[in-house]
Amino acid sequence: MSFFRRPDYQSDTTQFINKLKEQKPELDKQQQFGRSLLWDKEIDRDVQKEYSEGRVAQKPYVYQTNS
Repeated sequence: MSFFRRPDYQSDTTQFINKLKEQKPELDKQQQFGRSLLWDKEIDRDVQKEYSEGRVAQKPYVYQTNS
């Protein structure tokens, strides 16, 4: 054991999260469900490639007029 080790220190934030998880045990499943709605999606590589190929290059200075 280290001489400088704090005995089982937990920050206020960690204590809050642990207490919240004790009060609402379904919280983890709700978070995973929310993540699946926004992030865990299958990507169609062919469609993604078409989007990339159809992209128009931006001018170096977009506010410059063509005059």
